[in-house]
Amino acid sequence: MNHKPHVADYKKKEVKEIVKLLKEYPLVGLVNIENLPSAQFQKIRNSLRSKALIRLTKARLIKIAIEQVKNDIPGLEQLLNHIKGMPALIFTNENPFKLYKLIQKSKSMAPAKPGQIAPNDLILEPGPTPFPPGPIISELGALGIKTAIENGKVAIKSQKVVAKEGDVIDEKAAALLAKMGIEPMEISLNLVAILEKGIIMTKKVLAVDEKEYIANIKTLSAESMALAMHIGYTTKDTINQLLTKAQREAMALADSQDIMTSDNVGKMLAKVESQVVALKNKANL
Repeated sequence: MNHKPHVADYKKKEVKEIVKLLKEYPLVGLVNIENLPSAQFQKIRNSLRSKALIRLTKARLIKIAIEQVKNDIPGLEQLLNHIKGMPALIFTNENPFKLYKLIQKSKSMAPAKPGQIAPNDLILEPGPTPFPPGPIISELGALGIKTAIENGKVAIKSQKVVAKEGDVIDEKAAALLAKMGIEPMEISLNLVAILEKGIIMTKKVLAVDEKEYIANIKTLSAESMALAMHIGYTTKDTINQLLTKAQREAMALADSQDIMTSDNVGKMLAKVESQVVALKNKANL
């Protein structure tokens, strides 16, 4: 006799709750909290509480919940392709670009761990440390850092780059940086993808540089205006400038061909008078 595998009640309850949230919120996304320390996760989660609900659950339960309602929510099944690491669901009513910006603002700093990549040059500056003479001297010496004793404390004598940008941080460097209170690692929620009205937007789409975006719009606007003026394309933005340009060019043509108009009659009569005077002077009249 075949028996269906027993599914724990708490798992059934969790799937039911996820399904409810999927139906309730217009925007749902996936974040990867792998390598994000629990304390920082809770801090970020609390900072976003008024804007978004983050549901930490198992990847398998997320998949089951999505399968149950995928036919009711356009595009939802696409999220299955973005489940990675240690996933969590994020539900919100916010604009997705605004949400991404809020997540970026919630970044915090953390100590480096062995094996991580240095985000920039990690430098120990010369000066006193809070440590009395002891094991710290050999720890600093192991990394080639020159020390001295000043006022009963260990002091660093010269600047030292502990790890260059892009280097793998080893165990000794990580331990020393932590001991010195240096937290070089920027951490935040990794928003992998978000679904809005059947469209999946990944981090690459959401990570908009606002200053660059505005600068590009201004450049495009100026170039479009220049092109429209060049080809004489009339719009509500170019019509006045085109009329002014046409009038200026018409007056220049009339002047060059001695064509009298209501606009240049005074100028033409002055020109004729000037020519008459020049002629009289030449003829000694």
